[in-house]
This record gives sequence, structure tokens and C-alpha cells, in this order.
Amino acid sequence: MSAVPLLALPFFCAALVLALWQGVAFAGAPASWRKSFIKTGAVWALAAGLALSAPAGTGAVILVGLVLGGLGDFFLSRPGQGAFLAGMVAFALGHLAYAAAFFALGRAWPDLWPALGAGALAALAFLFLAPRAGALKWPVQLYIGVILVMVLAALRVDDPRIFWGALCFMASDFILALELFALPPGRVRRAASHIVWALYWPAQALIAWSALG
Repeated sequence: MSAVPLLALPFFCAALVLALWQGVAFAGAPASWRKSFIKTGAVWALAAGLALSAPAGTGAVILVGLVLGGLGDFFLSRPGQGAFLAGMVAFALGHLAYAAAFFALGRAWPDLWPALGAGALAALAFLFLAPRAGALKWPVQLYIGVILVMVLAALRVDDPRIFWGALCFMASDFILALELFALPPGRVRRAASHIVWALYWPAQALIAWSALG
């Protein structure tokens, strides 16, 4: 497990600064263009650092997933159901890209207990949170299936960065679903927004780091 290459390091540091800025100033805040650019930049700066290493094979596929994740962040930071659906589509495609890379890197089967835990969390979200999404129930249920596939693929890989990145990603999405569909407006919901970001951005950073070798 190597350190971040010098060429990519400034971009990863910039991504960290933007991620901290987003977490402190904009997580849970109303939509604004500044929030959109900072949130998106915190992920696309990772993608820029990874792109400088000219990744090939699975690294290039992870780069595609990272770019799609940043695009999803942009859409989810904008108001309206159309933007929300566009963000879900971008993230679902990003998860499929990650899953393809992880399947190529992994062994035959994921570890049993983490796989069962991921399956239980997905089932909980599928049965109890997605129905609260109203007209978005079916897209949300489909998205839950996609992220479960990504996590199961990650659990086949002998790289702790991918293991923890995938689990943090799933946990952040679960808490996001709670925030959007179950929690009433107020202090708890705002706290959930900060927790989502505190899990989500490290997940993307760990997966991006894994692609550097």
C-alpha cells in the first residue's frame, strides 16, 4: 500500500481542504452554487490527482466511478426532484464502475460476516426506508441493490482501503436515506448531514487512493 505520489499529492490536499470546508460550512446548509462547487470539487480534485497518474485497467475504471460520483454530488446539491434523480443515476453508474473494478481485483467470495452485515443493512433500507420515498420508491430500491453489489464486490478485494471505503460509502448512503425520508427537520437532521459527509468523502478518498497502487 503506497503513499500518494508527489504529482497527485497537491490535488489530494486540495480535495481535503475542500472536504473540510464542505463539512464545516455547507453540510446541512440550503442549496447554493458555492456549496455545489465546493462539494463537487472535493471529489473531482481527487479525480484530477488520480488522472495525473494515468491509471490503466482497474485504475481507469475507478477514475470513471470517481468522476461520476462528483457529478452525482453536483446534482444532489441542487434543488428539485429532477436533480435528485439525476444524482442517483450518476451515483448508481459510479457504483457499477467501482463494482466492475473490484470484481476484477477480487478473489472468489467475500468474507461471510461483512457480507451478511451489508446484506442486512441493504434489506433494512429496502424494506423500511425506500417505501418512505413516495414516488421515488422504485429508483431508491434499485439504487440500494446497486450499492449492495458494489460493496459485495469490494469485500472480495484484499485491500483495506477498498474494504473500508465501500463500507463507509454504504453507511453514508444509509444515513442519507434516513435524513431524507425518515428524520424530521431540525437539529438531528442537520447532524445527520454532517455524518453523511464525514463518511462519504473519506470513502471516495480511500477508493481513489487504492487506485494509485
